[in-house]
Amino acid sequence: MDEAQVLELLQKVGAFRSGHFVFTSGRHSDSYVLKDAMYAYTRETSQVCREMAERFKDAGVEAVIGPAIGAAILAQWTAHHLSEMTGREVFGVYADKDGKGGFIIKRGYDRVIKGKKTLIVEDLTTTGGSIAKVVEAARAAGADVVGAIALVNRGDVTKEQVGNPPVFAQLLNVQLDSWEEKDCELCEKGIPVNTDIGHGREFLARKAA
Repeated sequence: MDEAQVLELLQKVGAFRSGHFVFTSGRHSDSYVLKDAMYAYTRETSQVCREMAERFKDAGVEAVIGPAIGAAILAQWTAHHLSEMTGREVFGVYADKDGKGGFIIKRGYDRVIKGKKTLIVEDLTTTGGSIAKVVEAARAAGADVVGAIALVNRGDVTKEQVGNPPVFAQLLNVQLDSWEEKDCELCEKGIPVNTDIGHGREFLARKAA
């Protein structure tokens, strides 16, 4: 799959939305990548994960791990396709949030990845922080991190920003226009903030307080 095909797939499942949105960072935008919309479509989810697996089929990957929640699904599908491609079992596990802004590998998954060539997967990256934290946790568990890959790189995130694995790839690199709240063109035009997607509800509650 090339980037145009990945974009078409995400548009097909409703993962790209237009309107007035508030990001986690507090910035406003007229576009939003609703990554979770894809997971209801197993065929499309499998398709993008097969492409992720294709990129690393010759890297000797023995385990795939992603940050909970969404990337846990990506890890399973990507491991499945790598198992099919290589003819050997590739494990698919995930990292839990630790409640302090980081990730922890538990449920026995730390033993699963210990000493294994491990691929980190993520659905959407804006700063690279989540991937970097999983890279760090995987290395702390004794994994040999051979690479990381994101479905969508939304912020021109670099290899260094995701913990400097040997390889960092993405299926789609997009640039979404965004503005600080005080400079938001959409607010100036009176375009209603979406309260169902993103952090619009919190934004409006703060403004009303």
